Amino acid sequence: MMAVGRTGGLAVGIAAVLLTAVPPIRLAAQDTSFIDRGVRVGIIYRPGVRPGFVLLPRQGSGLDSVRAIVARDLDYSDRFEVITLPGGDSIRLATSGSAPLPPPPARGQARPATGGGAQAAGLNYPLYQALGADFALDLTLTGDTTVVTLHDVAAGGVRRTIRARLSVPGSPDFRQAVHRVADQVLQAALGTPGIAATRVLFVKDGKVYQIDQDGAEQKLVSASDRQAMSPAWASDGRRFAYMEFQAGRGQLFVQEMASGKRTAVATTGKALDFTPAFSPDAQTLAFSRATEEGTDLYTINLKDNCCLRRLTVGRFSDNLSPTFSPDGQRIAFVSTRPGLPQIYVMAADGTDQQLFAPFDYGVTGSSNAPEWSPDGQSVAFHRDVAGTLQVFVLDVRTRTVRQLTSVGRNEDPTWAPDSRHLAFVSDRSGYRQLWIIDLDTGRIRPLLQQSGARLPAWSPRLPEATSSTP
Repeated sequence: MMAVGRTGGLAVGIAAVLLTAVPPIRLAAQDTSFIDRGVRVGIIYRPGVRPGFVLLPRQGSGLDSVRAIVARDLDYSDRFEVITLPGGDSIRLATSGSAPLPPPPARGQARPATGGGAQAAGLNYPLYQALGADFALDLTLTGDTTVVTLHDVAAGGVRRTIRARLSVPGSPDFRQAVHRVADQVLQAALGTPGIAATRVLFVKDGKVYQIDQDGAEQKLVSASDRQAMSPAWASDGRRFAYMEFQAGRGQLFVQEMASGKRTAVATTGKALDFTPAFSPDAQTLAFSRATEEGTDLYTINLKDNCCLRRLTVGRFSDNLSPTFSPDGQRIAFVSTRPGLPQIYVMAADGTDQQLFAPFDYGVTGSSNAPEWSPDGQSVAFHRDVAGTLQVFVLDVRTRTVRQLTSVGRNEDPTWAPDSRHLAFVSDRSGYRQLWIIDLDTGRIRPLLQQSGARLPAWSPRLPEATSSTP
């Protein structure tokens, strides 16, 4: 992520990164654009094991933007085989009178038959089943209410009906409201929380921006003209921390997403303070501090904005880039005590420091930018492989490491709330851009097709009010 060294080296490295810019590429239109389905890399993917999903055709419904966003969200969830229907009237919808499904049966019992009446009055289930669909989604408008009907094709009935009053397209809360609808559909279909209603913070041209997980709604969120970096979300999704860089020093701030109001973190700004990380309860902020003596890890009590505590004493090594485990009991971090930077772990109070990600002395390159997954099972980081950075994942239980990327330079991974998607920075297209990979299927897709983006941080699932005003 940056050069590891004493204060002077760190300051020069950070300044060089902040002041480097590449001409941007124009971002394609969103919402009504063709869905880029991405490519797949060789990880685990086995075709045919995911349920088939189809979005039912509706012409002139007034919900084109809603349909496009929901379709993209469900496709980007990587949990369905999306079925594209032929155009025109070659497939006709029946009347929307499908009966709701009865409650799920107890374990070991069969689901009661829905009866032929529901099928006759509703969707042509045999047709969609023949097309490979397990679920069919219908979006209609009734007055000012959007009605989303999820059909269980195999069972021949309606799985769930969702009703939402959405604001007009273009209003500040419209897209997040639609994303939440998509997450409700995924929850109803598979019983799994979605990641549609999330955002990614990133740094570009020394400013912090946010972008929806589908690549739309890029917006400036840092509230200063000074150089900013190292954004990090609080667990409630309502605040983020970042470092503001000036004259070789780094001041940490915590900023509210809704209002843009920011608060300086006590005791920071006199040295080079960077890479903040919230504890899971958002009461503590861990960070790196570089002084003439070296770089070490500290924590501060955010609730009372006091009580600085030093966790590491490097002496002849540097310690930086903390990331909390989801239970708040441990902190993974980078240490140069083996010579090159590698991934270490310790208790949250600084005790029991030990090597976390194994490596071969004299063979393995430096490792940086660790981030603990929300489910606690993995830590993502990047490692130097033959002079080029690649993304790796550490299995916390077995302490085994696997390489995820190999094309181009890939760095700064950050987890989605589902612990199966990672956003990262890659120059595989010729420019440093944001990309997303699904660890289960191996699918990889661009998140932001502009150059110069760095240091992404994926949000938790967001509450309803998260608009920002710098």
